[in-house]
Amino acid sequence: MQQKKNIQIIEWEDLDKRKFFSFGVFLTMSIRATVYPATLIRTRLQVQKGQSLYNGTFDAFFKILRTEGARGLYRGFMVNSFTLISGQAYITTYELVRKYVSNYSQDNTVKSVVAGGSASLVAQSFTVPIDVVSQQQMMQGQGERPAHLQLQKGMSRRMFGQTRDLIGQIFAAQGFQGFYRGYTASLLTYIPNGAAWWPFYHFYAEQLSKLAPSNCPHLLLQAMAGPLAATTASMVTNPMDVVRVRMQVEGSSSIRETFKQLIAEDGAWGLTKGLSARIISSTPTIIVFVVGYETLKKVSLRPELVDSRHW
Repeated sequence: MQQKKNIQIIEWEDLDKRKFFSFGVFLTMSIRATVYPATLIRTRLQVQKGQSLYNGTFDAFFKILRTEGARGLYRGFMVNSFTLISGQAYITTYELVRKYVSNYSQDNTVKSVVAGGSASLVAQSFTVPIDVVSQQQMMQGQGERPAHLQLQKGMSRRMFGQTRDLIGQIFAAQGFQGFYRGYTASLLTYIPNGAAWWPFYHFYAEQLSKLAPSNCPHLLLQAMAGPLAATTASMVTNPMDVVRVRMQVEGSSSIRETFKQLIAEDGAWGLTKGLSARIISSTPTIIVFVVGYETLKKVSLRPELVDSRHW
């Protein structure tokens, strides 16, 4: 019974890689589609000045639904769906780095911190250009056109909404570097977030396993541990996440100036903008991710190891 309580981590060498990658694409896409509306709401809340349009997460949800319809909650989704590439890069990097670090340390916290931070670094290199384009599309429903993209006069709002035209505007206004606007801020947000989430996830899972009955399914405990870890990591990294989104949407190139402007406009509370939406969006995201990811690893186990892992 005691062995049942020890949650065993399925490592890279335990997996059938063909199954892992095949099912992983479906998992990543499912997660993106499920939580995209909350991501859109978070972006709009973080960019708005004060409470000029929305008074909070739920107010934003109902206003968008009323004025733009259900499709408004999925503005930019087609572009954002390309982040499935970064999703695959993330989980692959995480597993490979864990395996590499295990050659030097068997401490799970060390492996989780290094692998989580490394995975975020790799994933953001793919994600930032996609975010820059999709975030501009997220903002279109408000009728706003960012100042740094107002070079081409007379362009119709309908044409402006086309992805190809939007990419052309970003390139004309800022060149290739325009697609990596806020890249440094993204790294300063997601590397600490990834480095914090994984060790907290394993920590909470182990603590819950000590409190739960011996016959409690491990997957349930992991599904509970995921949101707890996400909330912890989000509270730590949200200030930089607000700065990141503003830089990518408004075209600022200075983390320091964006931070100072945010404080001047909204005070210290400005650093919590979008936090509730981030936690709300991260909760189903993480539950789906944890259940999907742990299930993915379970079904991807090499046949001879299937009976050696508790479920």
